[in-house]
Amino acid sequence: MRGLSRLAALGTASAVVAAALIALPAGPAFADVLLSQGKTATSSSVENGGTPASAAVDGNTATRWSSLYTNDQWLQVDLGSAQAINKVTLLWEGAYGSAYKIQGSTNGTSWTDLQNVTGGDGGTDTLTVSGTYRYVRLQGVTRATGWGYSLWEFQVFGPDGTGGGTCGTTNAALNKPASASSLQGAGFPASAAFDGNNGTRWSSLAADPQWVQVDLGSAVDICKIDLRWEAAYASSFQLQSSTNGTTWTTLKSVTGATGGVQSHTVTGNGRYIRVNGTARATGYGYSLWEVAVYTGSGPVDPGDPGGPITGGGDLGPNVHVYDASTPAATIQSQLDSVFTQQESAQFGTGRHAFMFKPGTYNVNAKVGFYTSIYGLGQNPGDVTINGGITVDAGWFNGNATQNFWRSTENLSVQPTGGTNQWAVSQAAPFRRMWIKGNLNLAPTGYGWASGGYIADSRIDGTVGPYSQQQWYTRDSTIGGWLNGVWNMVFSGVVGAPATGFPEPVYTTLQNTPLSREKPYLYVDGSGAYRVFVPSLRTNARGQSWANGATPGTSLPLSQFYVAKPGDSAARINAALAQGLHLLLTPGIYRTSAPINIDRANTVVLGLGLATIIPENAAVAMKVADVDGVRLAGFLIDAGPQKSPVLIEVGPPGSSADHSANPTTLSDVFVRIGGAFAGNAEVSVIVNSDDVIIDHTWLWRGDHGEGIGWNVNTAETGLIVNGDDVLATGLFVEHYRKYDVEWYGERGRTIFFQNEKAYDPPNQAAYMNGSVKGWAAYKVGDNVQVHEGWGMGAYCYFNVDPTIQVDRVFEVPIRPTVKFHSLLAVSLGGNGIINHVINTTGGPAQGTATIPAKVVSYP
Repeated sequence: MRGLSRLAALGTASAVVAAALIALPAGPAFADVLLSQGKTATSSSVENGGTPASAAVDGNTATRWSSLYTNDQWLQVDLGSAQAINKVTLLWEGAYGSAYKIQGSTNGTSWTDLQNVTGGDGGTDTLTVSGTYRYVRLQGVTRATGWGYSLWEFQVFGPDGTGGGTCGTTNAALNKPASASSLQGAGFPASAAFDGNNGTRWSSLAADPQWVQVDLGSAVDICKIDLRWEAAYASSFQLQSSTNGTTWTTLKSVTGATGGVQSHTVTGNGRYIRVNGTARATGYGYSLWEVAVYTGSGPVDPGDPGGPITGGGDLGPNVHVYDASTPAATIQSQLDSVFTQQESAQFGTGRHAFMFKPGTYNVNAKVGFYTSIYGLGQNPGDVTINGGITVDAGWFNGNATQNFWRSTENLSVQPTGGTNQWAVSQAAPFRRMWIKGNLNLAPTGYGWASGGYIADSRIDGTVGPYSQQQWYTRDSTIGGWLNGVWNMVFSGVVGAPATGFPEPVYTTLQNTPLSREKPYLYVDGSGAYRVFVPSLRTNARGQSWANGATPGTSLPLSQFYVAKPGDSAARINAALAQGLHLLLTPGIYRTSAPINIDRANTVVLGLGLATIIPENAAVAMKVADVDGVRLAGFLIDAGPQKSPVLIEVGPPGSSADHSANPTTLSDVFVRIGGAFAGNAEVSVIVNSDDVIIDHTWLWRGDHGEGIGWNVNTAETGLIVNGDDVLATGLFVEHYRKYDVEWYGERGRTIFFQNEKAYDPPNQAAYMNGSVKGWAAYKVGDNVQVHEGWGMGAYCYFNVDPTIQVDRVFEVPIRPTVKFHSLLAVSLGGNGIINHVINTTGGPAQGTATIPAKVVSYP
């Protein structure tokens, strides 16, 4: 009966949408700006996969969020930065709250009650609120039915002009002459979209493209365009300006739109403004209740604090700093509180960094998602934890394959019971750690795990990977290594087992050809914060601090711009242009333009998995073709509009020699989908020579929200055009075509882990010309010299298990293109890999999940 009622409800909603194409309901004017639509939403629970949190902020009244069937449930939206708010509207489905609270927060942790509602009767609730908050939450108190809470839409509004600056608040398009490419009928003229009446509308014929435009009378600066779509909206469109009504400049291109009320900040000049629809979301034409155009030089970014830009500053509310005098109970309570929030918050918005000044602490830090544990000594031995820095997988029934996005570095652990547990998979670096005992890399019960990465560390006892499918350890010292499953790789590791591939599955290089450790924050003898930048090592073996302090350069925090969530790309770029380095404190940064790294030796260091979301199809970060840039410790989360690339290291055609001082990427991760439907053509392009990519996970999401073959679209993970590029710890997964394309000369990869895309709908959709599927790792046909060690690729085609991939490594056949220790795996027999490399090795197939291996090639 429950399922039947839901189907009936959806059917009713569809009828309402269809009726809206004829009816002309009134609505609020543009006095308020809708802040929440399309922003990141999370919830305490969901009824099922078809009712995600994101559905409550998508502008579509035919989709909904619904919770599990208990009273204490919540839904929250992250506005991206602190915003002045004045109204919250809730469009309840039949399962509504009879009592609930609307709450606001600046940090996503501490909440202020804005409205307490009792005696609610469902329908549409519009509530007046006030204050400046980044996060706004519905906190359920009492359900009106036996089901959970269910919302078609959760809308948060702010007063018009909250951005301040010089963007005007008068609609310059009101009642100005208008024209359109077509009309649905005489009752739907172009002028109706500019008359200030939300009961009249323009509607076009049912064809693509179609446009409506307004003549402002003279050329003016345009800073904002607001749209109020009727149910027949555009999923893709352009906002354009023209000085003559003939030649058009695109101010903004929008894809993946969801209709409703939209506000778009733009920069441009023109007399004519046009909304040019390029793709309809329905079978009808395009239909707009209202278009409003605002003039001026543009609003100040609401997250931009203004004023002078200086170095240094506090580290933000989500950085928890302790010294040896802090009571252990206080530290433990705060660690446990954050872990409770973050243990299963795989796609949540919380970001936390725990920092321990030199001394000894008796605590056990359980490390959840987006949580980092740091020692603030100059060397790992300066901070000792008696207890543990641990990760387990109880939240996921003992399965550690989704224990991503967390880290620990630069301290020592005297583990309780003699063994420290670190059961992780991708994007969970273990750096500069000294374990005074054993290290267990498996979850309790030895469930599945798919890690992982250790660097610059010392483990006095034995490392037990147990169920770990693969692992890479670099420039460390270990007391022993217990076993291997598929692919265990070591470079520069004292105590590593000898190469035994194919059985045992060890691949060992005595030295790492080049390495430079990740920069790290520490406190000096006077208690001042500094950032240490380790030196380049050649033919490295053992940890950098084995014989004393790590060699390198120390920078005072006064030379860093300490960014906070809400800072704009413009403000960050202004700080970088002044010669400052960049420290990204924990949180989420929404940017509408690239962060530009133009100066040699610039350090960009993220804390607590600081996350950058590029909006409006922007590139997230661009690095000039200069020496010695260090990018470290942050996550790029692709935005909903498709970016051409997310990180570009060197512009196309870069050719400068950086061999003495290469650019380094350390723990730089990319995610496309999972939290929402992100899109990007390519995740990372390396055009500069001599770059070191030291531990990255480039992931097109296979689970979470916004997942699907044509939803979170991303063609390629990594493209390398530069020469002499070295990758140590390269994890790249699920892209729609090649996961890695390598065209530069003398490239080297030590350890590669890959899964092919899970979700091609069928073989016909997954063809590279006449070749079945796309290789995971492609070396360009004209490349003369390339080498790789310890490289594995897997398939798990869960939509169509009959799909085949002809080969997962595709390389030119010449003696100077060499590979060592390769494997291919069909996970549970879901798909077939016909060959490992070119036409050698394989097939990998069958439910036994036995790897096909190639010891060396050619």
